[in-house]
Amino acid sequence: MRARGPARVRRIAALSAAVLALGACTSTGGGDESKSSSPGEPATSPQSPGEITIAFAGDVHFEAHLARLLRRPKGALGPMAATLRDADLAMLNLESAITERGRRTPKEREGAGNRYHFRTSERALDVLADAGVDVVSMANNHVADYGRVGLSDTLTAARDAPVEVVGIGRDIEQAFAPYRVRVGGLDVAVLAADTAFREGRSDVWAAGPDNAGSAAARESRPTALLDAVRAAAEADDLVVVYLHWGREYQSCPTQQQRTLSRLLAEAGADVVLGSHAHVVSGSGWSGETYVSYGLGNFVWYHDRSPDTGVLTLRMDVDGVVDDAWTPAVIAPDGRPRPVVGAERDVALAAWQDLQRCTGLGADRGQGQTVDPAYTSSIGPIGTALAARMATSHRPGCPVPLRDLRYLQMTYRDFDGQARAGEMVVHRRYARGVTRAFARLYAAGWPIARMRLVDDYSGDDDRSMAANNTSGFNCRRVAGQRRWSAHAYGAAIDINPVQNPYVRAGSVEPANGRPNARLGRDPTSPVPPGVIRSGELPVVALARLGWRWGGEWVTSQDYQHIAARDFRRLVAR
Repeated sequence: MRARGPARVRRIAALSAAVLALGACTSTGGGDESKSSSPGEPATSPQSPGEITIAFAGDVHFEAHLARLLRRPKGALGPMAATLRDADLAMLNLESAITERGRRTPKEREGAGNRYHFRTSERALDVLADAGVDVVSMANNHVADYGRVGLSDTLTAARDAPVEVVGIGRDIEQAFAPYRVRVGGLDVAVLAADTAFREGRSDVWAAGPDNAGSAAARESRPTALLDAVRAAAEADDLVVVYLHWGREYQSCPTQQQRTLSRLLAEAGADVVLGSHAHVVSGSGWSGETYVSYGLGNFVWYHDRSPDTGVLTLRMDVDGVVDDAWTPAVIAPDGRPRPVVGAERDVALAAWQDLQRCTGLGADRGQGQTVDPAYTSSIGPIGTALAARMATSHRPGCPVPLRDLRYLQMTYRDFDGQARAGEMVVHRRYARGVTRAFARLYAAGWPIARMRLVDDYSGDDDRSMAANNTSGFNCRRVAGQRRWSAHAYGAAIDINPVQNPYVRAGSVEPANGRPNARLGRDPTSPVPPGVIRSGELPVVALARLGWRWGGEWVTSQDYQHIAARDFRRLVAR
């Protein structure tokens, strides 16, 4: 058991003249020992003496039509604010700079069509305070959207705000400093950090010894963050870490998230959670530490990923005792609306099912699944393997066995477990395919199974129905005489049930029919393993010159990604 330090009072800003010149300091509002409660159904089971509740929500900003909420802060966030107020402490992420000045910070490392700049006024903090929020993380990829001037204004706004602001500071020490508060007899430390992709070269994205910025923790082993958590664990009863992490629009955690949550648990964090992916992700246990991989958007200018909610944790001196999810959906006006009745039961079941791919335990004390490193191998088709492939390769096939390669690759299944998979592709693409699947593994992108099609007697229909991800199969295009790209080892079908082949009056496999009408644009809310436009499997294999069948005009083969020039692959 870690050492328990003496009681600590909340942090009070005491800054030098240099800090004031920059306009950087830490706010002093919020964090009262008792909060007024609102009528409504309790979010968790009743508290016992010595217990407190902390509520968490995801990303908030006040862009576009949401700016009107700033005119009347009282009640601006609507009925979901009651769930925040009912907790002893409430926290979320403000995805925005607080400034009316400055120029847009260049985001050279982000795609040209994916460069967003958000800002708001100081009134945003009043809106959040009125909604019952006590602590705001600003360690994210938008706090420095308007450069040094905008960051200075943001730090100034935080100084006298009615809420506490964490995750940013005049230097790295302040950015990683926790907010400390005594709640219900327990000393609580709250930290925040940004682990996501750095969008630009400017140093405003990361605080340093001599420059302001956010608490950046992008390294494989983020020393500054881990040291701050260890120090807090020695001094305080409970340590909460709110992170900006994950891959956008993907609900399963990345390898980086899984590794970092384990490191933070070892450092002494009681709670590790956060947002950034714009979708809700699963929660569970990494030993004695409670982990939630994504809280989704909460107040957002569009409702394309509408599922959201508030996570309320009941805690005692030893950590989390109970969790509860209060589901909501983002309404067309951008505010969260509670889900009630039968829809609430469905939403709760969906939230619980998200745990499947996390590798986290369902109960406290259960260890997180061990994450082996990705491995792959490439080999020729030997005698024994050739005999095994008798149903997928035969005389008359367009490429001989000597031009094929046998791949073994680690993949992540839908339960978050690392598995050993196998596949056969043309030798020209073997190395590129192993690299593409390394990216899928690192991103936590789930695959149901990965076996040779010969395990299904070379029958494509049986392989699809089994949701098998496969490569080579010497077969014709369905209903035609010409060879399929699979016959050249130049195509891969990924998760056929989640990604069926859709033609007029036909869906293959038949058990993929429920997924035939899913939206496939990059921001469509979809279950794990579904391929959308711009999805990682498409992007990773596009590096080989391959094209996704979801882009076909007369039909959509959502599982199919193939080389554009596969017919040039002739025997040498």
